[in-house]
Amino acid sequence: MRGTMHCGRYDLSFNQALRPLVMGILNITPDSFSDGGAFQRLESAIDRAEQMIAEGADIIDIGAESTRPGVMPLPDGEELNRLLPVLYALRDCGRPISVDTRNPKVMREALLAGADMINDVNGFRTPDAVEAVAESDCGLCVMHMQNNPEDMQIAPHYENVVEEVGVFLRSAASRLQEHGVSRQRICIDPGFGFGKNLEHNLGLFRNLAFIKEELDMPLLVGVSRKSMIGQLTGKPVQERLAGSVAAALCAAARGADIVRVHDVAATVDALKVWRALT
Repeated sequence: MRGTMHCGRYDLSFNQALRPLVMGILNITPDSFSDGGAFQRLESAIDRAEQMIAEGADIIDIGAESTRPGVMPLPDGEELNRLLPVLYALRDCGRPISVDTRNPKVMREALLAGADMINDVNGFRTPDAVEAVAESDCGLCVMHMQNNPEDMQIAPHYENVVEEVGVFLRSAASRLQEHGVSRQRICIDPGFGFGKNLEHNLGLFRNLAFIKEELDMPLLVGVSRKSMIGQLTGKPVQERLAGSVAAALCAAARGADIVRVHDVAATVDALKVWRALT
């Protein structure tokens, strides 16, 4: 199965006969759950992005605000101060640049600075978020999150997690299209770990192929180093490489078009071997 997604200066091509695209995570926050503070300095961020590109990353996803459970929203001025120097430095790196933000003002400024994709954990529900991106030509990743980062992991509850997440994603994509956004610009993300316990995460993962078929949109999966990997393996965040790579392979087998990962080299190698053996 082939498909494409328009993403700013790029057209992403998906081919299930090959591997999914690999989105490399570049956290430039001091408080990310996984690698907070490691790439705050501009030089470190650029070096890390260049390393991920050399390792085979197809997309670079820059996050300047942590959305780990319990975190409070970051003032937009501070988020922009972190983001813009890195974005300006990397916009001509030869790969699509995605910006991970839920703030409409940051979305607008990021697009003016050359971002190719906006990856919104809030599913473009924030007032003015749809308007901030509608008239651009950037790619849009619509993610599901129950509640907000500050309270999302306080007893999350669903009657049917697969159905409810699917309904949300369909509605969010439809809302974007009603504002003139081409369907070719949208991909979907079930939002593993965002307002979901382990049972919810596993239920969603086992039904990835169903979700993709029902919504008929490119599917992005991001579980790298997340708590579900820790719960399944009993390992702390810095020791979740094997579990994260295994999850990326399972996502690929269930039809993921993009996998969002910290460990690009290991994931790319594993996907190459997996595809050669299947």
